[in-house]
Amino acid sequence: MQNSGLLEAFMALRPSLLRYLSLQGAAGDEAEDIVQEVGLKLTGLDVASVAQPRAYLYRMAHNLFLLNRRTEGRRFLREEAWSGVHSGDPPELDEEPSIEARLVAREQLALVQGALNRLPERTRDIFRRYRLDGVSQRQIAVDTGISVSAVEKHLARAYQVVAAERFRLDEVSPGARSLSGGRERHES
Repeated sequence: MQNSGLLEAFMALRPSLLRYLSLQGAAGDEAEDIVQEVGLKLTGLDVASVAQPRAYLYRMAHNLFLLNRRTEGRRFLREEAWSGVHSGDPPELDEEPSIEARLVAREQLALVQGALNRLPERTRDIFRRYRLDGVSQRQIAVDTGISVSAVEKHLARAYQVVAAERFRLDEVSPGARSLSGGRERHES
């Protein structure tokens, strides 16, 4: 083995390398691990001769120290990201809908409102009181002087109008496919 001079220099400089690494910011165990790694690397090296063994060993220790710090930094970031994903806390999301989504929702609401406005006034009033004001069907029946069954029929009519409008909106949305629209295009 040709690097016996380098190993001898390492053994003599071992305490100095530990102090150097401590001054660089390595904790006691970290400095000891790095110096031990330098020793292990030296036993595996096949170096003919090194002109400045002291500088070579200090550079080797410093490079391993930097590599160790980078590795620890990456590990910390990886563990932090993992714990953030698996901690049960939802990630910070913007709960506000986009401007486009708000505009589409506003347009759809206006269309549904228009469909509801075409209903008889009594049906609109019953629907509004039940769905928006939270008044019970029984109370609406008492207030309007009709049976609970009649209130349910008015609500059913309003729900049919809303469902039909929703179905129409789903058909004309850009992502929806219509088979009849496709056939008509080919038959003309």
